[in-house]
Amino acid sequence: MGYVNDSDWAKDLVQETFISVWKNLPNFRKESAINTWIYRIAVNNCLRQIERKKKTVDDQILVHIPSSTPVEDNNEQLVFLRKCIAELKEVDRIIISMVLEEIPQKEIAEVLGVSEGNVRVKVHRIKGKISQKFKEHGQF
Repeated sequence: MGYVNDSDWAKDLVQETFISVWKNLPNFRKESAINTWIYRIAVNNCLRQIERKKKTVDDQILVHIPSSTPVEDNNEQLVFLRKCIAELKEVDRIIISMVLEEIPQKEIAEVLGVSEGNVRVKVHRIKGKISQKFKEHGQF
C-alpha cells in the first residue's frame, strides 16, 4: 500500500510478485537472503507498474489515502504522515516504507542496488522533507 496508495492495485502487485517469485525460484542463486530477493522482485514490480501507469495516464498518480481505520480516525498526524509519504517520489516512498517496516538499511541497500551509505543519506533527506511538511502545516 505504501508504494502505490491504492488497495486494488496493491493486491494486483502482490499477486504479480508471487507469480514472479514462483516462476523465478529455480533462478534464485542464494547470493542474498530469500526475503531480500523477494522484496527486490516486489519493488521492481511496483516501479514497473508505476512507470506503465505514468505512460498511459497524463495526470500524475492521484494521492489516495484510504478511508481510515478506527485508530487512524483519531490520529490526525498519522493521516498527515501517510499523505506526506504518498506525495513523495516513488523511490523515496519505497525507501521510507521499508524503513517504517523496520527493514535494516543494509537490506534496503541490497534491494535498491545502492550502497548502505547512500540509503542513510536518502533516508535522512526523506525524513527532512517530511519534517518540513509537518512544520509548514503546523503539525510538528
